[in-house]
Amino acid sequence: MLPPPAPQQTQILRRLLLPRAGGRLPRTVAVVGNAPLGPSADRAAAIDGADLVVRMTTFAVDGDEPAIGRRTDVVVVHRALQPGPDTFRDHAQRLYLLAEPGRAYWESEPLPAWWPVDLELVPISNQEFTSRTRSALRLGRVAVAWPTTGTLAVHLMHRLFPHARILLAGSSLVSSRPARAALDHHWGGAVALTPEHKLARESRALRAWQRAGWLEPLA
Repeated sequence: MLPPPAPQQTQILRRLLLPRAGGRLPRTVAVVGNAPLGPSADRAAAIDGADLVVRMTTFAVDGDEPAIGRRTDVVVVHRALQPGPDTFRDHAQRLYLLAEPGRAYWESEPLPAWWPVDLELVPISNQEFTSRTRSALRLGRVAVAWPTTGTLAVHLMHRLFPHARILLAGSSLVSSRPARAALDHHWGGAVALTPEHKLARESRALRAWQRAGWLEPLA
């Protein structure tokens, strides 16, 4: 079966996400990345108090000490993820979106056999979303490049809900000097940076979106 036309992809994702935001258009969407963060009760409360909470790949929610909150409505994953303790926990209660930008190039790996057999995944359309994120990052002239999962998730939520305020936590790319060799994680070890990611361009884009007023980094 062929995938639905691009405009229908947008409508499908909105219809899947709205029930997780209480059945109405979200006013705030928390996107929680995996960069290390210190304790903060205010940050954890802002994340858990958002209308929609999106996490990704390798993550663990808060235990006794508040830092990044406990709610998880949506998880953005990719095939090469190193799962954290909460990546697949209670997976039947969440919506999982599959980012596969490398499929537009050479990647064609099957899903890992150790993923939950009943995990329901909704692919993120490369045509409708990833290509537009590439354009927003000005990667059009770069032969092989695609956004990190976190930046793709931020841009995806803005495309789906353009009037919402996007709260961004756990991103090391908002700074003007992002890490280049590896990306440290809030849980688990650092992940090596692959050459397809252009962090300097992502950093500039995130700061531009912050100046535009719809992206708000949480300290």
